[in-house]
Amino acid sequence: MPLHVPSAPAPALRSVLAALGSPTAVREARTSALRSVQGPLSPELPLPVHVLDRITPTGTAPRTRLAAWRFLIRSEGRAIAAADTMLTPDGWSFSHFFEGPYLASTELAVRQAEASPTAYQARLLSIPELYMLTLWLHDKPDDDAADASGGVLAPADVLVPLAPAPPGIAAHRPHRVADLLPVMTLRVAPGPLLSSA
Repeated sequence: MPLHVPSAPAPALRSVLAALGSPTAVREARTSALRSVQGPLSPELPLPVHVLDRITPTGTAPRTRLAAWRFLIRSEGRAIAAADTMLTPDGWSFSHFFEGPYLASTELAVRQAEASPTAYQARLLSIPELYMLTLWLHDKPDDDAADASGGVLAPADVLVPLAPAPPGIAAHRPHRVADLLPVMTLRVAPGPLLSSA
């Protein structure tokens, strides 16, 4: 079944298109690839970016919050940068352009997920406590139009850590939330105090 990529809110897309059309925004971007590109740029693969603010060992489904919509910026068929939008009191607005290893890693993880026989909705999940970004494959096989802003990690959802992943967690290896959450919980749990004696 194909991977379902949710539709970004129209204001988010418009704000990215406006920024791409602004010589000032592109020139001031901290992305050398974006400043030096010749030819048209297009925002593609919109993904909602959720943040898991706190990993807790409570046994309840972890909640996330929708923090951004991210677009890969393509030129001549390849991703050269990304654009994030943020929610403001006036709605979704352009935030910033950036580049780095997560661009290629996101594309690879999406290609891998598209080959899956299971239907998922694609999202990104940021886990600041671990300095980790994952492709979140939300298990919604019967509802392609599911609201991408919903923020509960279901045990059957799949997380694919993007490279670079934290030490001890393999990048691009799919994990069910029920399997990866205990590993993440152990990683952020305080260690035993060492005796000074």
